[in-house]
Formats: sequence, C-alpha cells, structure tokens
Amino acid sequence: MTEQTERHFRLRVSGMTCDSCNLHVQHALAGIGLQDVHADWRRGEAAFTIPPGREAPPLARLDGALRDAGYGAVSVEPAGSVSAPAAPASDRAGGEHDLLIVGSGSAAFAAAIRARELGARVAMVERGTLGGTCVNVGCVPSKALLKAAELHWEAGHHAFAGIHTRARRPDLGTLVEQKDGLVEELRRDRYEAVAAAYGWDVIRGEARFVDETTLDVGGSRFRPGSVLIATGAQPWAPPIPGLRDAGYLTSTSALELRRIPRRLAVIGGNAIGLELGQLFLHLGSEVTVLEALPRIAPFDEPEVSAALADALRQRGMALRAGLTVEAVGRRGRERVVRITERGGQSELLVDAVLVATGRRPDAGRLAPERAGVALDERGFVRVDAALRSSNPRVWAAGDVTGAPQFVYFAAYEGTLAADNALGRSGRSVDLTGLPRVTFTSPQAAAVGLTEAEARDQGYGVRTTVLPMALVPRAIVNHHPEGLVKLVVEDGSGRLLGMHAVAEAAGEMIQVGVLAIRHGIIVAELATDFFPYLTEVEAAKLAAQSLGRDVALLSCCAG
Repeated sequence: MTEQTERHFRLRVSGMTCDSCNLHVQHALAGIGLQDVHADWRRGEAAFTIPPGREAPPLARLDGALRDAGYGAVSVEPAGSVSAPAAPASDRAGGEHDLLIVGSGSAAFAAAIRARELGARVAMVERGTLGGTCVNVGCVPSKALLKAAELHWEAGHHAFAGIHTRARRPDLGTLVEQKDGLVEELRRDRYEAVAAAYGWDVIRGEARFVDETTLDVGGSRFRPGSVLIATGAQPWAPPIPGLRDAGYLTSTSALELRRIPRRLAVIGGNAIGLELGQLFLHLGSEVTVLEALPRIAPFDEPEVSAALADALRQRGMALRAGLTVEAVGRRGRERVVRITERGGQSELLVDAVLVATGRRPDAGRLAPERAGVALDERGFVRVDAALRSSNPRVWAAGDVTGAPQFVYFAAYEGTLAADNALGRSGRSVDLTGLPRVTFTSPQAAAVGLTEAEARDQGYGVRTTVLPMALVPRAIVNHHPEGLVKLVVEDGSGRLLGMHAVAEAAGEMIQVGVLAIRHGIIVAELATDFFPYLTEVEAAKLAAQSLGRDVALLSCCAG
C-alpha cells in the first residue's frame, strides 16, 4: 500500500449551529492556507489537508482564524491518510469520544444535545428501543390513552342539558394500535431524527464496564473521556407471596392490553396507580385501588388527597387505604387478592392485578463494581450534587440516580451532567420549584413545600384553601370539584407551596413554579392580570382569599 504524502487532520470546532456555519468555518480555514476543508456543524468538526512539505498550523493559529469568524478551535489531531484502511470496531478504543452515554431516554438525549452544542464527540449506547421510557412506554402512550378514555367517559356522563351523547363499547385493540402509531412517529421524528441531525454515534448493544476507564459493547471496547449512565428505571413489584405465579400487569404491560378487564385491582395509590386505574375505569372496568398508607396520594397535602379521592369515588372508583396485601393467587381465571385491613381479613376477586408500587433502576447490568461506581441499597447510582459518581470519570443522570422520576427533571439532569462532565459549568442540582402532576380527571398538581414540611423547616406560615366551586371556569364547565391550597411564609408573603386539584391543575401549577423560583410574592399574584374564564385564575383567587372573602366577589371582579 502506497503511503499518501498529504496529511489529513480533524479539528474540533465550538460554536457551529447550522449549515451556514459550515461555510464560514471552511472559508476561515482556507484563508490560512488549508486545503480540502470540510466542516460539519452536526459533528462539531472540520477536516482539512496539509500539502506535502508543510507543517500543520498550531492550535493557537487555528483558533485565531476561527475566532475572527465567531467560532473556536478546541483540539486538532491527525485523521490518518486517505488510503489507510478503517480500524475494526474492537480496536477503536483510544478516546474517540469525549462523552459516552449509556441509555437513550430523556436524560441521555438532553446530555447528548448539550454535549454536541459544546463541540464534544458523543456516542450513545442503547440495548433496546431508542427513546427510553417516556416516548415508548411512559408519558406519551399513557397520556394518549388517558385522554381517549376520558372522552369515552364524558360521552356518557357530561352535565350539559340538551346535549345527547352516549358511549358505545370501546375498541381497545384499535385504540392501542393508534397509540403505537403515535409512539413510532414521535420516536422517529423526535429521537432518531434528532440523533442524526446532531451527528452523534448510536451504538447498539449491551454496555458493561471492563474497568474504571473502559466499556465493552458487544465485544467492542471504548475508552471515552467521560461516561454518563442514563439507563433509567423499570417497574418494580414488592415481594407479595404468589404475585409472580398469579401474573400481574405493570405500567408497561397495561398499555398493551387489547381487552378491557371487567374487574381490576390496582396495588398502589399514588400517581401511576391512580392514572392507570382511572384509565380502565373510564373504559368500563370495575376498579379497586389498594394503598398501604392511610390515604391515596399519600405524599400530597391531606386536602388534595381528600378532594381527589372524592372526585374518583364520584366516578365509581373504589379506594381502600391503610391495608396490607398479604398474598395474590389464582382461582380459575380469576385472581384472588388477600387483604388485611383494620385487623380483619378479606378477599378481592378480580380479573387482573396491576402493580404500581414504584420503579427501580437496572444499573447492576453495567457491572459498575468493575469501574468503582457505587450503588445505594436500592441499586441507584450514588452521585454528588454535581451528578458525579464515586468514579470521577463516570456521571449519572435521571431515574437511575434516585432523583424525582419526572421526564423534565431527567432532561434537566442530563444537561447539567453533560456540562459538568465536559468541564463547562460546575453546577449543582437545584430542586427549587420542581412541579409534579398526576394526570387523573381532575388532575392533581403541586410545587414547593406542604404545610407540614414548611412548619418542620421552621417557617411561620399562613395557608388558604380555595374551593374550585368558587372559580368561574369550573362553574361553567360543570366541573366544580377540587381546590387550590397555598402555603405562604408569614410576614414576607413569599409563596412556599402551591397544591391543586382541578381539571387543568397541571397547567395552573406553573404559576406556583414561577412564583417560587423567581420570588413573586402572593400579594403580587393577587393583583396581577389573569385571563378571565380560565382555570389558572384560581391561583389569583386563592392569593386574594388570604385577605378577602372571594365568595363575595362578582364573577369577573379582580
């Protein structure tokens, strides 16, 4: 093989964001005598050739040329001659990637996007379906089915006189096919296409650590500058005797059912259990929710828990709390759930059991002990406030860290971890103003501290509870159930917490997020403009109720 006399180089470039950047970078580098310049903003790189007998310009000169055009040179390295054969994948281990991300969910994608924006060379490893939990088996499919089931319910139960609708028996198989089509479309357009647009490598296979600096993926070894573990979490079932043998549904498999169970027991009365329980309730199932703690939605304000329970019971859901599920068995085609409740024992006969008792990580599959990556007693990766693990080259973000399991928080952590892993920020995780929403009908949402948490932290507090029956939008919608509770620091008027049960509580709660994160006091909320006949107006009315009787206001008095 004849060796080429020309030498080829690869230059990492920061600041490129579009096709026009390619042209600007190419022109700048050609201006200092480089040949065959080709820039790719998606990969954050420029390739160029040095003619025979010339030395490659130093990085400082390359950076100077690019700075004049508004970009920056990060590093330069030989790319080999054009005639050199490609190295086999198993040999490509010499730090080709600045960041290797294990997983492809929201934390992983947010990290990859941020890293590419910083000009880093990125690879993403995925052993299953690209996109992680949210788009494939979590938020997207569940909320699509929840909306469909709500429409089916409303067709037979709306409160408007003179409007005659009825709900025919739903075709769950056809609905699930539509849901699957939506998932495939979003996975293609928002994940596969995004990865291609930003130009990072997607490596298919099971990743396992070999040592503190090396990962093996299907026999190929990689030694990146940093590793980000973003493998998420999976549904977890408690060790209830007989449960595995009897068979049960999870939040994943429940979304694949093609037939509606006539009677359904849901073990777990928090967000996922209530959402999926109501999904099947609205489609026609007899649903009983079983919760070990004294009330459903046990981590919300007591007023929120009570209001949500009332609304769910009015729609026909059976709620049983403060109990122990002793065992699950089979009796023919039925499942038998054995329960101890208030000292007595009973049996519940159902056609299916759905377990919604939380999620646990699967980080152990990575052999983290080989890399010195510590896990906690539940299997979550231990990280510090900057999301660095016990191995300084390994970071973790999202559900695998035991953080609040919300897709938007996983994305936040992914971006932060990428910044820190690439040495660009040194930021710490900040949970201030983190909202949560339970997508039942009505919705439940919260941000900030509960009243008990605020008092435990030493705050002097004032609280107010506004019934949604005083909110004009709820009245005209014939959906007056629910409430808004504000927890306010006495003296300063600073909002410490906002908690709501309402049709649009998930949208309404953003008022509380902004107030808490940006120091908007409740007196300002009480006098700000809020559009009339929206549910978000409840936030203003709740703020006003701290100093006046809003029941004595006319509908649109502000």
